[in-house]
Amino acid sequence: MTRSTKEKFIKYILFVFALVSVLVLGLIVFSLFREGLPIFQKVSLKDFLFGLEWYPTADPPLFGIFPLIVGSFVVTLISTMVAVPLGVLSAIYIAEIAPAAVKEILKSIIELLAGIPSVVLGFFGMIVVAPWLQDTFDLPTGLNIINASAILAIMAIPTISSISEDALYAVPREFKEASYALGATKFETIIRVIIPSALSGISTAVILGMSRAIGETMVVLMVAGGSAAIPESLFDSVRPMPASIAAEMGESPYRGLHYQALFATGIVLFLLTLIFNLIADHLSHRFRQSGSATL
Repeated sequence: MTRSTKEKFIKYILFVFALVSVLVLGLIVFSLFREGLPIFQKVSLKDFLFGLEWYPTADPPLFGIFPLIVGSFVVTLISTMVAVPLGVLSAIYIAEIAPAAVKEILKSIIELLAGIPSVVLGFFGMIVVAPWLQDTFDLPTGLNIINASAILAIMAIPTISSISEDALYAVPREFKEASYALGATKFETIIRVIIPSALSGISTAVILGMSRAIGETMVVLMVAGGSAAIPESLFDSVRPMPASIAAEMGESPYRGLHYQALFATGIVLFLLTLIFNLIADHLSHRFRQSGSATL
């Protein structure tokens, strides 16, 4: 077998694997839309997306998922506000400041954090965080927005930190040397050269961290409280969309209205995640690393 034949064979093998991945994704999306779209024959899109009441067992049933959407966004936003500074700053410290020994220890800890099952973090939120919040702030329950956001932030930090760290490592060494040659300090080089050059990867890391938070199921099912109502404070319970799907899918009659409504909720969640990934791809291309860093 000649070298060109081997290359063609490898090329076709890789193409087949890529095609299988696309087909599997296509089948999942097709199944999601096939099961979810029929609900809109009975419930209008406006009432479904902006309805304020989710009572699928009422007579007649009410399928308004706006409180679920609000719950997902609130929990994701607060967790992102916590995870982004910690994740990005830890990546900067590991990539540019930490001594070699400390760097290896911190990287190992972050990798270990990424490997903790979400159910374990959920138990931590229920057993440790919830009682502490309840006692400290005199709350009726510790299963609320703050609890869920804190645990989701812990889950998102490894994603943000790892991708940001890779982006920082990818900054050409010549950029740093040119900055030092012009008399810039290490801090000035990090702020004015390294971070702007790595902005593409850092932005992608932030968006993917948000995608991880908005799509997480087990944590929000265990520690968000499960209240399908629009929250009035950060200590209120909420029910994000993934939690509602996981909690109710086993109880819904096969291909009934409730079943279809849960699949339609999955469609909304899928579209939101898709939007986040498209934004990440756009930012990755827009801020693609170039030699135009400001010294």
